[in-house]
Amino acid sequence: MKSLFSHRTTSHLLVAGIFALPMAISAQTASSSQESDWRRANDAVGSFKRGHADVLKWEQANPGASTTAPGSTMGVAIPTAEAAVRMAWTVHRELVRPLSKLGPQNEQLIAEGRWTELDPSLQRRVEDADEVLEVAAAGRKAWIEAVAAQQVLKHQRDMLDAAQAAFELGQRMVTVGNWSKLQLSPVQLAASNARMNLRRAQHAATLAQSNLVKTMGQTGLQAGFSLPDQLPAIPAQHMTEADLEKRGDAIRNHLPDAESLRNRANSRGAMNAYMAAHALAQGSQGDVLKTREFITEETVLHYNGMLKSVWDLLDEVRNQSQATVDGIGAQRDFWIAEADLQWVLQGGSPDSFVSLGGAGGDAPAAAGH
Repeated sequence: MKSLFSHRTTSHLLVAGIFALPMAISAQTASSSQESDWRRANDAVGSFKRGHADVLKWEQANPGASTTAPGSTMGVAIPTAEAAVRMAWTVHRELVRPLSKLGPQNEQLIAEGRWTELDPSLQRRVEDADEVLEVAAAGRKAWIEAVAAQQVLKHQRDMLDAAQAAFELGQRMVTVGNWSKLQLSPVQLAASNARMNLRRAQHAATLAQSNLVKTMGQTGLQAGFSLPDQLPAIPAQHMTEADLEKRGDAIRNHLPDAESLRNRANSRGAMNAYMAAHALAQGSQGDVLKTREFITEETVLHYNGMLKSVWDLLDEVRNQSQATVDGIGAQRDFWIAEADLQWVLQGGSPDSFVSLGGAGGDAPAAAGH
């Protein structure tokens, strides 16, 4: 009976730790003092009417209490893509003249990413307008990648918490003789993989911040920027293919023949990436995440009713975090694809288009154009 009790109360303690209650977990063998700690942890969880279901809701309503809360506290804040564009412009003194010629209305449209509302003849009428657009596109994309990388880092930490909790529980079960080392091995591998994924996410976030710092002309002046917790939501509806084709034809009427041909090819690639990215982002953040959230809620309820094991609950925590990471990657890819498309429809030529194949945190892969 003591082993069963220890297993159950240990489970409560470990799961509560994942969701940021002020409790500590220990990887040592059960003792009388530890059993008392486990009882207190169990009582604390029990104070929530629905047990761990309410713990989850408490953690969601109190994000500041999490020990794994992400977020950069470095340097100047760049709260929006528009702010990133305007900051990027200030680095290039040569853009003062074309920006003044564009006028405040066009400047606002460009900064806000509403390029399809610009006059198609703008670049022909305003010298160096293409440079203004190129710098704006670079600033917007660097900000998108940095915000997404920071988001992914938070969820990779969540996955490591869940994997580490499962491993610590497994170690205790080996110690008391309920498990063999072979049974522990898959759990140990999951924890190792989570640590490696966290390291990759940390590296990706550092690279994205470094690129943002470079794009903003702050290399050597500050290590990074304070960024929002998440990317903007994707629009419910994407721009229609007919409107995009019409816009492409309008801009090509103002381009030399060679550039017009190149722009037509770029437009096809940019539109394909944009349409696919929107569909993937909607799918990953709609059906997939909603289904995953439902499974998690049901798993928590079944766990509270002792119909599911702690392993089921910890696995589902990791699964939901991974689904969220994938959703962030899809959201990031959409906004990058949208920035590229708007640039192309203004006559620009991006070096690459997003590949739409990577997991959250990876930089968009190059694709020929």
